[in-house]
Amino acid sequence: MSRFYYTTPIYYVNDKPHIGHAYTSLATDVLARWKRLEGHEVFFLTGTDEHGQKVEKAAQDAGMDPQSFTDRVSQSFRLLAERMGYSHDDFIRTTEPRHKAACQALWEELVRRDEIYLGHYEGWYAVRDEAFYGPDELVERDGVKYAPSGAPVAWVKEPSYFFRLSKWLPELLRRYELPAGDPDRIDIAPDSRRNEVRGFIEAGLKEFGAGSPKLDLSISRTSFTWGVKVPGDEAHVMYVWLDALTNYITALGYPDTSAERWQFWPADVHFVGKDIVRFHTIYWPAFLLAAGLKPAKRVFAHGWWTIEGQKMSKSLGNAIDPLALVEQYGLDPLRYFLLREVPFGNDGDFSRSALMSRNNGELANTLGNLANRTLSLIQRNCDARLPAPAAVAGADSEFVKGSRHLPETVGTLLDQQKSDGALSVIFASIREANEYITIQQPWALKKTDQERMAAVLRHLHDALRLYATILQPFMPGSMAALLDQLGVPEQARRLEDLSTPLPGGIPLPPPAPLFRKIEDAA
Repeated sequence: MSRFYYTTPIYYVNDKPHIGHAYTSLATDVLARWKRLEGHEVFFLTGTDEHGQKVEKAAQDAGMDPQSFTDRVSQSFRLLAERMGYSHDDFIRTTEPRHKAACQALWEELVRRDEIYLGHYEGWYAVRDEAFYGPDELVERDGVKYAPSGAPVAWVKEPSYFFRLSKWLPELLRRYELPAGDPDRIDIAPDSRRNEVRGFIEAGLKEFGAGSPKLDLSISRTSFTWGVKVPGDEAHVMYVWLDALTNYITALGYPDTSAERWQFWPADVHFVGKDIVRFHTIYWPAFLLAAGLKPAKRVFAHGWWTIEGQKMSKSLGNAIDPLALVEQYGLDPLRYFLLREVPFGNDGDFSRSALMSRNNGELANTLGNLANRTLSLIQRNCDARLPAPAAVAGADSEFVKGSRHLPETVGTLLDQQKSDGALSVIFASIREANEYITIQQPWALKKTDQERMAAVLRHLHDALRLYATILQPFMPGSMAALLDQLGVPEQARRLEDLSTPLPGGIPLPPPAPLFRKIEDAA
């Protein structure tokens, strides 16, 4: 048994959750559930990022103090996690005492190692992004300068503590290029994000040179107060990204590296949106290396969702509440659609008609119909009892043997964050099972060869057990219901249990529909 640590980004509480938040956490949840299914020990972390100028302003706009505001909005993210069925082991908030203590301990360790110094900062700052940008990154429209993200920027000058980021940039580049499997490698995926990060660092080193203070990072602010106080200088609050990123080690007990949870560090995968990949692949590993800690093994940055072909934005008012979608279409169809519709890592478009098509065509017709046909035939023709394990005849060979390697294939694809690919191969096998039942016609065999009929139904039942088992991470509720209908005991639903056939003669309950068809996607 191995240990795995997976994290979502902690979500910024200046607004309510939308479909993008649900998507990131869902991908993390599926991988965490898969590893548990394999028998491994997993720690899965999510939570909320509650400090910074943006939150302070949002609270003011809402007529609330920052703590009351963050209490309210953080709860909406906790509710999202519960309603979406995420299997997280901890939900962290950056306003918790344990987190403030961890941030201050990390700061003091960086000071002890001479990685922080006091100076002053001036530059183009975007409040919305909580980030500074170089002049060459800005665009100007109607006399206003904007960051690449579209956020307006303003010139800011204030005293600041700096982190010696320039010292660590060559080391980061070295680690990006190490071969797969090297324990020091920092893996960034997909490749387009790795190239983006590497290019950003190389451009800075080319312009200013290794070790230049111009490449160091401002890590404190004096222009607002809502944040973690800098130890020994409370006129400063920590830069929100130093504060936020530390959550990943706070939850494991830092600074107590003898804590039981600390055994999960370093993280196996940080799941993030592509807009925050720079913070997770440059600043975060540099902070950790400078503090004498190991960086995360892998950062995977996924794309953005558009809504019915339009960019999701406050101005358009088209952000979709995922809880409303769950209410309208059901939890598992939504979970399935989000991870099946586009390759994880690419941008994708959310449309209700596409969700309806996936639900009706793949869940209801392909999987649901196969389960209903098979189990109904067993009910009618086998006295509602599971047929005994059957030998594989020549006509069964291709179908039965073709499905045996599915768990291994799915596991490999999920380790590469290819959830859409994993679902694709599973449903390709389910379509083969539908072809198999059509060709073998067990309903006709009832009249001519009852032994052969029982064998065909048993092979189909075994295949359904396999599909239901490996689809549990994606659709836990629906697959628990299918495993119940298949007569699989709750204690026999891990991957290793598939090697032990169920005994014949088990009574099976009458089948019930797994997925309802969506008649109107509007």
